[in-house]
Amino acid sequence: MDIREIMRASPVMPVIVIEDLNHAVSMAHALVAGGIRVLEVTLRTPAALDAVRAIVSDVPDAIVGVGTVTVPEQFAQARDAGAVFAVTPGLTDTLAAAAKTAGLPLLPGVMTPSEVIAAKAAGFDAMKLFPAEQAGGLGMLKALSGPFPDVLFCPTGGVSLATAPQFLALPNVACVGGSWLVPKDRIAAGDWGAITELARQAAALK
Repeated sequence: MDIREIMRASPVMPVIVIEDLNHAVSMAHALVAGGIRVLEVTLRTPAALDAVRAIVSDVPDAIVGVGTVTVPEQFAQARDAGAVFAVTPGLTDTLAAAAKTAGLPLLPGVMTPSEVIAAKAAGFDAMKLFPAEQAGGLGMLKALSGPFPDVLFCPTGGVSLATAPQFLALPNVACVGGSWLVPKDRIAAGDWGAITELARQAAALK
């Protein structure tokens, strides 16, 4: 799958922070059961790569990627763990090169028109607007659609269940990123039914 196909596979891409490896597979099963297949496991904790391995092994319907990739060597580590895409909060030449070397489809983070131009020059036409709320949200995406009609975005950062439909209604938005699908208190409690219900609500968004 290329990055655009991955973006279109679920209207919401959950931004997942795994603190306890024992929660990873149950959480992934709960999300997939609710209709959310694209999972972004952020590399913010020591358990992240092991969580990717476990989910890839035990939840075959999940499309597992890594997020918060900030250094080049993380691309090969993610690929070797079984991830099929990567997401970065920003983009540098070395990150772009490492993603291509690893063969991982990349959703690079951008915040300004200059960064969109730089990402396009590096060969990308799908990007994460991050942090979306601070970058101008809906207004920014509408403004970017003029000079960059061929760029598809996944706004992430400050998006909620309530605001997601407004973003998804924009022609240059394929999906949104959100952490509200995986609240820390529900995961800590092992309340997988609640996670499935949140995923079901998200999967129904258009």
